[in-house]
Amino acid sequence: MSDPFYIEEPQNTGVSEAAPAPYLTQLNSPQREAVETLDGPVLVLAGAGTGKTRVLTTRLAHLLRLGKARPYQVLSVTFTNRAAREMRERVGHLVGGPSEAIWLGTFHALGARILRRHAELVGLRDNFTILDADDQVRLLKQLIAAENLDDKRWPARMLMGVIQRWKDRALTPDKVSAADAGDMAGGKLVELYRDYQERLRTLNAADFGDLLLHNLTIFAENPGVLEEYQDRFQYILVDEYQDTNVSQYLWLRLLAQKHRNIACVGDDDQSIYAWRGAEVGNILRFEEDFPGAKIVRLEQNYRSTGPILGAASGLITKNEGRLGKTLWTEAEGGDRVAIRGVWDGEEEARVVSDRIEDIQRKGHDGNPVPLNQIAILVRAGFQTREFEERFLTLGLPYRVVGGPRFYERQELRDALAYLRIIQQPDDDLAFERIVNKPKRGIGNTTLQMLHVTARAAGTSLYRAAAELVTTDELRPSTRSSLGGVISDFERWRALNGDGRDGLPHVELAEMVLDESGYTEMLMNDKAPEAPGRLENLKELIVAMDEFENLAGFLEHVSLVMENTEAAGSDLVNIMTLHSAKGLEFDTVFLPGWEEGLFPHQRNMDENGLAGLEEERRLAYVGLTRAKRDATILFAANRRVHGQWQSSIPSRFVDELPPEFVDMDSEQGVYGGGPGAFGSGRSLGYGSGGGGYGAGRVRTPGRDTEPNLIHADPQGFNIGERVFHQKFGYGHVTSIVDNKLSISFDKAGDKKVLDSFVVAADAV
Repeated sequence: MSDPFYIEEPQNTGVSEAAPAPYLTQLNSPQREAVETLDGPVLVLAGAGTGKTRVLTTRLAHLLRLGKARPYQVLSVTFTNRAAREMRERVGHLVGGPSEAIWLGTFHALGARILRRHAELVGLRDNFTILDADDQVRLLKQLIAAENLDDKRWPARMLMGVIQRWKDRALTPDKVSAADAGDMAGGKLVELYRDYQERLRTLNAADFGDLLLHNLTIFAENPGVLEEYQDRFQYILVDEYQDTNVSQYLWLRLLAQKHRNIACVGDDDQSIYAWRGAEVGNILRFEEDFPGAKIVRLEQNYRSTGPILGAASGLITKNEGRLGKTLWTEAEGGDRVAIRGVWDGEEEARVVSDRIEDIQRKGHDGNPVPLNQIAILVRAGFQTREFEERFLTLGLPYRVVGGPRFYERQELRDALAYLRIIQQPDDDLAFERIVNKPKRGIGNTTLQMLHVTARAAGTSLYRAAAELVTTDELRPSTRSSLGGVISDFERWRALNGDGRDGLPHVELAEMVLDESGYTEMLMNDKAPEAPGRLENLKELIVAMDEFENLAGFLEHVSLVMENTEAAGSDLVNIMTLHSAKGLEFDTVFLPGWEEGLFPHQRNMDENGLAGLEEERRLAYVGLTRAKRDATILFAANRRVHGQWQSSIPSRFVDELPPEFVDMDSEQGVYGGGPGAFGSGRSLGYGSGGGGYGAGRVRTPGRDTEPNLIHADPQGFNIGERVFHQKFGYGHVTSIVDNKLSISFDKAGDKKVLDSFVVAADAV
């Protein structure tokens, strides 16, 4: 057969209609339809595990094999460099030749390629530099200083986040409305944005947002350039279309206007990146943007069992903003999705670790399951701590995917550095880490002087600093800042009494984080990851409460940090749900399915129904990562901000079709099995005596109140003496529906659900 890269006419390919290419025979009917519908706009709705990558690469290879276009006339867009490499390799294998001539890459890479050819049209030269995030913030800081703005009230990183979101929405400075700008940076943010863009031009630089934004400017102001690329790209293929932002969407629409041969592959049910600019509306209105578009649904799943797909499909149908499809599989059998209620996060980690060890011993259907085929998918980063600590205790090897392990996170290393100096002031590494964090005007020059002084005296940086603040070597402002740091540490150290002669170590840690300004620094940081960092600090406080004193806690952390990943790759995976997209595992655990945590309250508060629907899509993504075994867990209690709070199961638990789920009933919520406390009273979320277990447990919310699972009303009275497993004995002070306010003898005033309380005389 002739080389397909040099064939111009389809009849010269030697392809016979009676003898389809071998790669076509390996496709199911909808997949083949998506591959062979080459002309006109096509939207391939590819559900999880339905073979979208195969369809995308086969379609591209088919175009080339039939000679519909030369390689350089095809534009293929992915979201990651890894996906681009994989696609190029697969296409090369299918067509039996090189694929370098194809315009195949990420939005940023392709945008940069076009921009370098026409840089002068936006005031740049073709050798422009692409700035990284740190350089962007550094440049904006200079402009903020020039405007005499308070950089503590208007941090550069926060303002840069706003500017980048404007760029994602294709807004140049002249297009930003007064409503968009508001009073940020004292009403000067648009002016800062304009100055920032001018400064970039002076430096012959662009940031990532500019790569497409400049393309859009070039196309709008130079019709001839746009026409050149519209003529060139006769066929356009786009992966993960549901994740496109406004700039990416407009860029694709412009390039596709002439030939209209655009094929987008995506899944509206897996659009989970609104926080970074993704617009699910782009895929929902595809038929409006391209009238006459053909919609092909890929619904046959090759990954998961029937019960897993049934549960996931039933859940996602609750979303209104979707095009609709139902996943199915030819595979028979499979266990139903397990739903397990636990008392708290500690028990949650224990239940999961016990199940993993059981899987290691027995496997599935007698077949061993490698640890790297097991995943724990959490909604928030702070949830990883209890799993990590449990696994370390058991010696169960694990990895945290997509980020550092809990105590390795930057904000936790900073907080621990403060505590290490209180415990041991000669810890130079800790002191150097936080002496200017938050920023106090203590720069490199001062640090160099501290090092010189410490070496000369044979002492630590802390003690050298304590000496220097009593002399005149330092500038008055620096001496004042450094003296304040030393004074704070002396005061905190004097208070470190572990509850004997001073503050308990937990309260001391809270004081240190507040008085140092570290908590305020994170609260003022408007970066998307800042709220998660605050949650991690709160989880640190929770972890400290499990130890008798500060020394014991710090020793524990040191031992934990010494445990590096085991050799090899057979490790349990711990990651966030966002990080899990595109991955698959034999066994998946989904902890923390509680209202407020998942769906996350902040997303719902900020985005309303759209936020809730994105959270539901995230739940769908989590379930569909599992091939054979999925377990959902929710806890009756969570430590929030260091305080115990009663939790109710996520509404998503209630929305799962009952025929595809099983409530695990091995053990009662109070750990005592049926009839815990000997009262015979129904104590948990089950219908028998003994918490979540005992007897046939009701499917969540199906025969109880909507979105709420608890035992029958207890009939408590104000003033009644009661017992709570965590908080002990107390008296009921008020009753509102199923919520009790109780004055506990030792824990103080708490609000709890009546289902977690028993009469004192029943204990």
